[in-house]
Amino acid sequence: MIDDREAMQAALAEARLAAAGGEVPIGAVAVYEGGIIAHAQNCVIRHVDPTAHAEMIALRTAAKALGNYRLAGCTLYVTLEPCAMCAGAMIHARLDRLVYAAADPKAGACGSVLSVLNHPQLNHKMVVEEGLLANEAGELLRGFFRERR
Repeated sequence: MIDDREAMQAALAEARLAAAGGEVPIGAVAVYEGGIIAHAQNCVIRHVDPTAHAEMIALRTAAKALGNYRLAGCTLYVTLEPCAMCAGAMIHARLDRLVYAAADPKAGACGSVLSVLNHPQLNHKMVVEEGLLANEAGELLRGFFRERR
């Protein structure tokens, strides 16, 4: 049975793989009934696909693993606060819980810039927790962009 910290460490490992592949280092894992059912990393450059965010890939993989696009009972762990596209997909998937590491003051849609999740007019609500291993995730991102400049 995996705990929150172990799941976020798995997401960070995916983020490191993304960086090694030349992508912005963001990773995600989906957990169901105590086990990882999907892991993903940013692949927008390698897949030439603007929707190939780590969260989107993890949601697709988790849905295939469960045989259902509804991800009731699942928690998604992400190293960076999701954008509006990813937050919208989480709502449509009926995700139970989101845990993210670092806030994204430029594009975060879970409270930093926009508040897409748990909007009072939407019918789906999920538990949202932030800050788990935020320093490690933030340093990984800062280091990646330092090298690029």
